[in-house]
Amino acid sequence: MKLYVGVTDKNWFEFLRARPELDEVNFWQPSGSRQFRALQPGDPFLFKLHHPDNFIVGGGMFAHSSLCPVDMAWEAFAEKNGVGSLEGMRRRLAHYRKLAPDARDNFTIGCIILESPFFFPRDLWIPCPTDFAKNVVQGKTYDPTIGTGQHIWSEVQTRIAARALPNQIGEVHQVPGPVWGERRLVKQRLGQGAFRVLVADRYERRCAVTREKTLPVLQAAHIRPVTEHGEHRVDNGLLLRSDVHTLFDKGYLTITPEYRLRVSGRLKKDFDNGDQYYQRQESIIWTPPRGEDKPNKQFLEWHTDSVFLG
Repeated sequence: MKLYVGVTDKNWFEFLRARPELDEVNFWQPSGSRQFRALQPGDPFLFKLHHPDNFIVGGGMFAHSSLCPVDMAWEAFAEKNGVGSLEGMRRRLAHYRKLAPDARDNFTIGCIILESPFFFPRDLWIPCPTDFAKNVVQGKTYDPTIGTGQHIWSEVQTRIAARALPNQIGEVHQVPGPVWGERRLVKQRLGQGAFRVLVADRYERRCAVTREKTLPVLQAAHIRPVTEHGEHRVDNGLLLRSDVHTLFDKGYLTITPEYRLRVSGRLKKDFDNGDQYYQRQESIIWTPPRGEDKPNKQFLEWHTDSVFLG
């Protein structure tokens, strides 16, 4: 396990601190030149304000990192990006990149997706460690079990416990420390935005049915919707082209537990159309390479039994 202290803008922090019920946030990086890889899912990521505000002021638990077009980041996280509008986000990006603002710009940015964020009030800010140099512009990794890293992590846990801040840290991967007991492994919980980005990445940004790779028309679909007791889990997700997603949700299409596409006869009956979909009848969908990311067969059975029109 590692701990990362990331440098952030005070406006970003204050904007999000004013929204205490957030389940996730996007700690975005304007350059978009390389993907963040310092942590594993469930490791703590802490916020440190820019100099001269040398304080650690909150954090969250790392869920996933990605490189995304700014409009995709906005669609996934909206105000959880720490800004009030897509136009405002583009203006900030233009400022950081020293460019003139243009509403058509769709920069690629680095997205560091954090679950269970917490934001300390001013009286609980933690002084920045002395080994954190002023010229560090992105952040620094620590070992939370020894030395400075252990001290930082202990201070964070103490503040969370003392003020009864929203604590879901015990729900994520391998978090040690005196407040929450022994290190343990618990399945990671995702928010809606993290689900959308993670499904897109696990499916290598291609539609499971059509192999379409035009990102603006691809959508992360729940196999079993949250309204039907489904969860934001990768194995409860499919990346689908928007029309395929709509037909899947309405029951005109389903995916069998054998990962074959099945098209309902109701599609032709109701609309006197649908040849392009019938041409794919019984075709095998594309699934992520890792077994744990593939569609859960029980969820597929549920969709076939409960949603598919037959």
